[in-house]
Amino acid sequence: MARRTRRPRGVTVKTPEQLEAMRLAGLVVGRTLERLVTAVAPGVTTGELDRIAEESIRSAGAVPSFLGYHGFPASICTSIGAEVVHGIPSYGRELAEGELLSIDCGAILRGWHGDAAVTVPVGRCAPELLALSAVARDALRAGLAAAQPGGRLSDIGDAVHNVVRPHGYGLVEDYTGHGIGTSMHEPPCVPNVAPEGPGRGMALEVGIVLAIEPMVTLGSARVHELEDGWTVVTDDGRQAAHWEHTVAVTARGPWVLTALDGGAALLGDAPRVPAGRTGTTPALDRGASAT
Repeated sequence: MARRTRRPRGVTVKTPEQLEAMRLAGLVVGRTLERLVTAVAPGVTTGELDRIAEESIRSAGAVPSFLGYHGFPASICTSIGAEVVHGIPSYGRELAEGELLSIDCGAILRGWHGDAAVTVPVGRCAPELLALSAVARDALRAGLAAAQPGGRLSDIGDAVHNVVRPHGYGLVEDYTGHGIGTSMHEPPCVPNVAPEGPGRGMALEVGIVLAIEPMVTLGSARVHELEDGWTVVTDDGRQAAHWEHTVAVTARGPWVLTALDGGAALLGDAPRVPAGRTGTTPALDRGASAT
């Protein structure tokens, strides 16, 4: 049967000028995460990290995407240990040695959004936790590399799943990546699995921008939301890792808008930055690696 080629309702294709604007928002996010990674240490509160994030975002002339979003009370999400995503920062919550911390950050600059997340070890972590985070980051790398012009949406989920599956980790399916642009969450949903394999779903056109975010667990992939209405935790209480970047599909391949080097460190090649566009800076991913 012929595959549907029509773009799904609500999916937007960005112009080169709009991609440049999104790159600037992505750099705000990348630089903020770089500051946050260096601030992580046992005894630091997640409320202090939130303060640093808001200061960094606003000093760049941007505003936090998350603050006030459907009532969310902070500028970043800080998810510790068995918390997978959407943890709420607090001055009453101190980081403890041996935990994994996911920091999810979003910023709006001149109406355009950037969104990215890193997982950071707090002090010395067990090798099994470092390995978990490394696999989640490798899965993100594979998903980003699959965002190729002429590809299909399920190529991304298939690439992510194929990295995680051999390790026996859980891969959360209840939450997904998403389109992004003048809204933080736009169509399409970007699953981290592809039950029907690659080559399915909407075409990845030049100008499509997606937030890809594998959420990988040490045990079961089953999760639930706490009574605060935000924090998502694993059912079995085992730790999780979460990595995310915003990526644009360009004629030259994926351009990672929230990576300070445009994706060079993650994708293992020259930065995916079209000629004449925003230049490169030292890679966030080198400083944020949990390995």
